[in-house]
Amino acid sequence: MSRNLPIPGARDVRATLDSADGEHADTETVVVACPPHPQFGGTRRDSRLRAVSDALTERSVDCLRFDYGPFDGGNAEQTDLANAVAWARTEYEAVGVFGYSFGATVALLATARMVDPDRLSVLAPGAELDVAFDPGDVIAGVDCPLQVVYGENDTTVGWEPFVEAARAAGHVVTSLPADHLFAGQTREAADLVASFFETDDL
Repeated sequence: MSRNLPIPGARDVRATLDSADGEHADTETVVVACPPHPQFGGTRRDSRLRAVSDALTERSVDCLRFDYGPFDGGNAEQTDLANAVAWARTEYEAVGVFGYSFGATVALLATARMVDPDRLSVLAPGAELDVAFDPGDVIAGVDCPLQVVYGENDTTVGWEPFVEAARAAGHVVTSLPADHLFAGQTREAADLVASFFETDDL
């Protein structure tokens, strides 16, 4: 079951809330999902976000997929995420955050600076933003359980510094034999992400 809704805030941010049906309809956990680069067609309807949402709702976890407001190079997009998390906090006991590509980098920076999710999972981080940052400092600023999933054959984004820093910090790091689009590996990646949020301590 899905419904569209606006996210409160100064920017025009629209979202889709996917909920588990039937006996799982009263879940107390939601994952806020950040889409890839909007200037390259990234929206909340991205196939990776939809796959993660499907895998989450199968596990009795709701998913809030949102579109960013007007493009701001990754700066105001962090505020969009913060507003989405703030809305989710009014509706759910536990709130996780997931991001793919540009959305992964936005999620990492926002978590290090202004957002406090219970758990964070990122898929293919490393996309460039119009915001200065050091990957090691960003990972060090994440104060919650973190999962990093990346494609070993991904030549689109510079995931290596994020992976190295996350692994050194003892976070969960998993690789797949995939490219940046996770062609042929989308379901496996989605299951990895959803399983990370399917836990009693979320």
